[in-house]
Amino acid sequence: MLGRNKLIIWVMTGFTAVTTVFFNLYIFLMSLWSYKQKKQWTPSETIIIALSVASGAHQLICYFWMTMDELDIECHIAQKPYSVMLLLIFSLKFTIMWTSGFLTFYYSNKLVTTPNQCYANFQAAILKHVTLVVFLMPLCGLGTCLPMLVVLHPDNQTIENKDCGVMMPDTTSGKVYETIYLVLADVLPGLLMIKCCISISAHLAVHLRNMKASTNGAHGPKLGAQMRVIRMALSLVAVFLCFLVVDLYVHCQIAINHENAIVLSFFFTSIYTTVSAMVLVYGKKTFWKALIQAYNVCLDEYPCLSCLKVPEKKAKPSSPPKIKN
Repeated sequence: MLGRNKLIIWVMTGFTAVTTVFFNLYIFLMSLWSYKQKKQWTPSETIIIALSVASGAHQLICYFWMTMDELDIECHIAQKPYSVMLLLIFSLKFTIMWTSGFLTFYYSNKLVTTPNQCYANFQAAILKHVTLVVFLMPLCGLGTCLPMLVVLHPDNQTIENKDCGVMMPDTTSGKVYETIYLVLADVLPGLLMIKCCISISAHLAVHLRNMKASTNGAHGPKLGAQMRVIRMALSLVAVFLCFLVVDLYVHCQIAINHENAIVLSFFFTSIYTTVSAMVLVYGKKTFWKALIQAYNVCLDEYPCLSCLKVPEKKAKPSSPPKIKN
């Protein structure tokens, strides 16, 4: 069944690939423009740039592998180039997952004040070396994925589901490694993001309750720019958890049932990188505002599409008319 739909998945991945590369390239260029204006990097911008570079590189290599797999149906090219590309793809995926977790950890640390002084010092020590941590993540990803070339073996499955260079676990050590990789690359960053999500949500609830109490319910509490960051962090966690469930299911199908569903894994990862990049653009108010302005300027060239324009400012609620006595 999957073999017949591989072409459809490849085409759909192409659309998401274009969107992923566009948004991540936009984030990268806007961050460079921001650095040119401010002459300094903030820790959040360093993490976001690392995430956008990893997502863009992952998408390009992933789609190149899928294209080669579609063109070279009989796998006439040697298996090693395909295996190396898959190694890089899984390594970059490891980097993306942990960088996403690190970003939510950063925002959780900035938004939530922990009562545990020892834990607070541990957080501060990590955030003090943000650049070093960001550089270590790809190295850890590569080191984690290198054993694939030893403990897994190429298995193209049936002609219907034939993919070039796919590595399957056929021994106990291979299955153990597959489990360890999924725990390190998916489960652990997922647990970190859930922990940060709970901390941010609890902080938000307490903060809103205190603000409401201080105003005696005279008006709704407002958090301003902080609320935008909170929405972005919680959205990243929600998107990640949805992806985590699907990705674990696909890899279980590969490892347990030996079902060659790797193209589905790449497609869902592509969707994840696209949506997370859109969330990151929304979280940066200056990026979002500039993107909407550029979008509206493009539509100005085509008057027939003016109905698709997005308002750049929120409409102010109209005040009730005054009644004259």
